Amino acid sequence: PGLDLRVGAGETAELPEGPFDVIILSDVLNQAADAELLLQRLHGCSHAQTRLLINVYNTLWRPLLSLARGAGLAPRRLPANWLSRRDTVNLCALADWEVFTGGGRILLPLPLGPLSRFVNRWMAPLAGWACLTIFLTARSSRAHTPEEPRISVIIPARNEEGSIARIPERMPRLGRETELIFVEGHSTDGTWRAIEALPDRFAHGTIRRLRQPGAGKADAVREGFRAATGDLLVILDADLSTPPEDLPKFTEAILSGKGDFANGVRLVYPMEGRAMRFANLCANKAFGLLFSWLLGQPVKDTLCGTKALRAADYRRLEEARKRHGEFDPFGDFDLLLGADLLNLKIVDVPIRYADRIYGATNISRWRHGVMLARVVATAARRVKFV
Repeated sequence: PGLDLRVGAGETAELPEGPFDVIILSDVLNQAADAELLLQRLHGCSHAQTRLLINVYNTLWRPLLSLARGAGLAPRRLPANWLSRRDTVNLCALADWEVFTGGGRILLPLPLGPLSRFVNRWMAPLAGWACLTIFLTARSSRAHTPEEPRISVIIPARNEEGSIARIPERMPRLGRETELIFVEGHSTDGTWRAIEALPDRFAHGTIRRLRQPGAGKADAVREGFRAATGDLLVILDADLSTPPEDLPKFTEAILSGKGDFANGVRLVYPMEGRAMRFANLCANKAFGLLFSWLLGQPVKDTLCGTKALRAADYRRLEEARKRHGEFDPFGDFDLLLGADLLNLKIVDVPIRYADRIYGATNISRWRHGVMLARVVATAARRVKFV
């Protein structure tokens, strides 16, 4: 009773007034007389952040469905378009929509009670190519007018006394003004004194200081995000293993419309000798493969601390976290999972990974590795096996 339902041909009829954040095309492209025209017209009721949620039938099922209809086991329908995933992606591209994630669902489309529920929840994600329906998410690929926002750089710091003073010196210009927010986390050396010794302003903006009330990097990043006043939020580790000079690549990736969430990748360029040990390298590659499969979009390096997203998207991510719970003490998986749940396009940004210039890592590779494996298992239940 609360819905405003409108009926009409998408290629010719007047579309509802928008813009809409989400437009659902459920089996619509299979019936459209001109799918490309329909998709083009949807720009008229969308905005730059609108998402299309599309599902089409898998062409692999065409012979089976035809046999079922011929035998009277399935209802007859008007002639339909049989669109492969590649066909659908191509039609979207012709109409200026970019498909960036997707997968198959519904492996057993029969009302067989617990058996159907088991197969469709636990087996379908493992055999997406064989599922009856293909679900895709698309975003507008039309050119965006670059903006020049205010940028907030969150710098969690624990036992990083020797690198603090160098960060403002090496920070490049980002946006119209840059806000550096240092979040100190219960250091046992002089990190807080080094942060207090910084001036209130540097060459490209202002410097702010926070002391973390909770524990863990995820908590420190969240404290910094909550205090930030910028339009774009960036994370930079205080150990300077990621060069601050690379941060413009992250902001440009978002402002140019290439992605909604910029994720740092340390596994492309050669690393300095002691930057990452072999066991860590293997674990990072494994987690990257797992998350690429879980999210349906490529994520080469899940544990790089440098990431960027819009402040408005992070506020939505915080709301989603209240529904899905907190289970990641480091925050990297939490942000990637949250971005996927919000249908944000994740774009990998390669960076050069350097040796830390002071102190020792705060990461215990084996203990924390087990914790991260548990986080992956939790994430799989929430986004893949549902």
